[in-house]
Amino acid sequence: MEKSLIALAAALAIGAVGSIAAYAISKMAGKAFDSMARQPEVASRVQTSLTIAIVFIETCAIYALVVSLLLVFVF
Repeated sequence: MEKSLIALAAALAIGAVGSIAAYAISKMAGKAFDSMARQPEVASRVQTSLTIAIVFIETCAIYALVVSLLLVFVF
């Protein structure tokens, strides 16, 4: 394949995954803040769950970045 098509595919992949990850984190954080405002006594458990979920989402985004970099530099 041509280098330009591979670079375009990598750019589109990381752009799509980055925007989806940002949207998911913002949606999840908004719901978590709403629940913490309604029930302050469970704020520590919600915050812990939120942090773990954000880590998993960011891990997926980092994997997409690694795949994109492999596409650009290996092929």
